[in-house]
Amino acid sequence: MIYKSLKECVDDLEKHGHLVRIKDEMDPDLEMAEVQRRVYLNQGPALFFEKVKGSPFPAVSNLFGTMDRSRFIFRSTLKRVKHAMSLGADPASFFKAPMQSLSFPITGMTALPKKVKQGPVFKRQTTIDQLPQIRAWPKEGGGFIHLPQVLTENPERPGIMGSNLGMYRIQLSGNNYHLNKEVGLHYQIRRDIGIHHTIAQKMGVPLKVSIFVGGPPSHTFAAVMPLPEGMPEVAFAGALGGRRFRYARKNGFIISTEADFCITGTIVEGDTRPEGPFGDHVGYYDLQHELPYLKVESVYHREGAIWPFTIVGRPPQEDTTFGKLVHEITNPVVPKTLPGVESLHAVDAAGVHPLLFAIGRESYVPGKKTKPMEILTVANLILGYGHTSLAKYLFITSVEPGRTLDINNVSEYLTFILERIEWQRDLHFQTETTIDSLDYSGSGRNKGSKVVIAACGEKKRELTHSLPANFNLPAGFKNPAFAMPGILIIEGPSFKDETSTTEEMQKLETKLENIQTPTGISLIVVTEDSDFATRHLNNFLWITFTRSNPSHDIYGAGSFIKNKHWGCTGPLIIDARQKPFHAPPLMEDPKVTARIEELGKKGGCLHGII
Repeated sequence: MIYKSLKECVDDLEKHGHLVRIKDEMDPDLEMAEVQRRVYLNQGPALFFEKVKGSPFPAVSNLFGTMDRSRFIFRSTLKRVKHAMSLGADPASFFKAPMQSLSFPITGMTALPKKVKQGPVFKRQTTIDQLPQIRAWPKEGGGFIHLPQVLTENPERPGIMGSNLGMYRIQLSGNNYHLNKEVGLHYQIRRDIGIHHTIAQKMGVPLKVSIFVGGPPSHTFAAVMPLPEGMPEVAFAGALGGRRFRYARKNGFIISTEADFCITGTIVEGDTRPEGPFGDHVGYYDLQHELPYLKVESVYHREGAIWPFTIVGRPPQEDTTFGKLVHEITNPVVPKTLPGVESLHAVDAAGVHPLLFAIGRESYVPGKKTKPMEILTVANLILGYGHTSLAKYLFITSVEPGRTLDINNVSEYLTFILERIEWQRDLHFQTETTIDSLDYSGSGRNKGSKVVIAACGEKKRELTHSLPANFNLPAGFKNPAFAMPGILIIEGPSFKDETSTTEEMQKLETKLENIQTPTGISLIVVTEDSDFATRHLNNFLWITFTRSNPSHDIYGAGSFIKNKHWGCTGPLIIDARQKPFHAPPLMEDPKVTARIEELGKKGGCLHGII
């Protein structure tokens, strides 16, 4: 089905049993988020909140809560878009010049944006304080837009085909913002809006920003697609939605005429406001920082407007499904975009950017592959490209002809790596480099390190899930437990400072080296709670890769430096304890949790929903 509006999508989902209505008034301050989290984890339906406290607008969440529902929403077009990708079409050239892609006439025609004079979004106007002020976590700084489509133009070559449509965080209220006059704008490094902003500053012109909320669901999804620089998301939105992206110009702004809401504003140059905190997808708060903000000009909305939202937090959340759908669409073009890369998997349970798996080509030496060679070159390509450049831990391997390896199966992939790794040789660090803005494990904002862990060739060891008879630990370390064969979790003393940590880890290294830990234990992770870390593989992934900075937190038994290369005889040790400078993890408000649980009991408005 081709949707002209979000309402058409909502009605269609309800008709086919994919959506339920919540008729009682719900509070956008924490309550609606609590409901959304619970329903998503149960793989439940989309939720239509008919009455939102403090706002005249209804809201909808969990539209993309399951892969089946996401495929259902795009059932008329997804196959066509994926087919275009799988046939090897260059997606960049396809969406830049869609009408020239004659072999895909329907998709090419719908990818071309359509300029109109008017549209539904211009029917009404409102103010920022009337919008649902959704706050998802107790320490958040105010109400946020959780599914914004933020459009900017390249000041050097303005126009819809040179625009960027991205999902950048918008804070509606709280902190020092003047309500109804200012909203916060947060974008991370390596984002196209940042390029546009920089160009505008150099040219001395204001950067106009349009924020769309709602509209056909393909518009929302296009805003999260990791498209190459210069490829307009509005073209992809049209192709995926099966309907050309309608837009108009008003007061110098590009406006999506079929959006439910549109906020227009201009970045205030030379000034900042505190933005945040915000509960982010890594599972911690993104803390408050001084960032640019917008001076609000207008807030438009269509009749019967619906406010779509989602909730982010420690994965899995609804954005997990976004990621899976992105992978499904883009996987066919990975080998063409990144030569030598056969497949990629940004591990959602580890917060996406902290951990990236890759399978690459290894063809430098014919015959048996005894050590990584070409995949080291491929690793540098990955770390120099788009969003994959934000990876902190990059695991990469190659697979022998005739063998398969499921890169999406975390335990299978890690087992393959750890059976082949040689810690003396296969670690490659980048120190004093740039990391994701949301990652607080580094040495400062956007400052940290990366490590490439490359292993291939024949199997070198059998991984174990049992300790040797003579295994013991130095004072302060206790409760060893296995996360999976070959990976041991140990509780360590509370983190004090770097000096104490170095001394503690040296004692652990020495003890492990002296007792000759079997080669079947390949990786040891130090944390505060081994029971929690081993209760589920996702817990191990989250703790290990979000709470460690490779250059500072990797140690190893029998460690050495030779010709500036650091290695160890093994096992490798990662200090994944919570440090004082880390951002606090996200925790629900127990009072809100108790209230939602009451509403879920028989007779409550959420009975049968949560």
